[in-house]
Amino acid sequence: GGVDSAVAALIIHRAIGDRLTCVFVDNGLLRAGEADQVINTFREHFHVPLIAVDAREEFLAALDGVVDPEQKRKIIGEKFIRIFEREARALAGVEFLAQGTLYPDVIESTAPDRPKAAKIKTHHNVGGLPADMQLKLVEPLRYLFKDEVRAAGLQLGLPEEWVWRHPFPGPGLAVRIIGTVTWERLETLRKADSIFLEELRASGYYRATQQAFAVLLPVQSVGVMGDGRSYGFTIALRAITTEDYMTADWARLPYELLAHVSSRIVNEVEGVNRVVYDISSKPPATIEWE
Repeated sequence: GGVDSAVAALIIHRAIGDRLTCVFVDNGLLRAGEADQVINTFREHFHVPLIAVDAREEFLAALDGVVDPEQKRKIIGEKFIRIFEREARALAGVEFLAQGTLYPDVIESTAPDRPKAAKIKTHHNVGGLPADMQLKLVEPLRYLFKDEVRAAGLQLGLPEEWVWRHPFPGPGLAVRIIGTVTWERLETLRKADSIFLEELRASGYYRATQQAFAVLLPVQSVGVMGDGRSYGFTIALRAITTEDYMTADWARLPYELLAHVSSRIVNEVEGVNRVVYDISSKPPATIEWE
């Protein structure tokens, strides 16, 4: 549902027309309002056949109690493939699965065609794929970087708002929740993330950063809410600037903006009483926390 998948879909649709069927899987790990936005854009703007699969309960059940980020990525990668295989069987005659895999995904993962790659983390669409996968992969963007994909998107007529959307990891909010993934934690993170992105757009800093998001930490701390004591969770804000996503620097956002975002989050998101800002570059830190 992101720019990479959309560009891959439009390129393939140009090549094979209505033989392409797009499958959108709502895994319950998306940002606020994202599922409806993706479905409406593909059906009404792109006019490309789209099957929408509600798999929220399947993914949450598979992730129940899982803490390790590598396990999260592999579970999500396999679950995606199994759902695609299931949908392919329903369509009959489907042999190929297309993905919007980019070159940075390949570099950071070990995969059958890159056995000597240094595994930084498993991308769900590269090293997270099951070995017994039945579908053959088609990856038209596999050796492109994000800026090249955006240029292709503009050439293909994608709306600018879509082309310049910040990247969103395939495993979604599961790798922005440190620790176990539950529906309650997802809802908490969704609300905090939505506030951060809303304020970035309102202040004109969304396009000045290349990726920005909130992370829910498994850390509780004492605070004061009203006249009483609170013991709430911590939200970390992450915003970066980069040209190729292989290296990145933390965005120097104005203190006034960060203060306003922090105030809104602690007052509007139940259970959160502390907000911190990540000032780590890549390297040594990766852009995502998991």
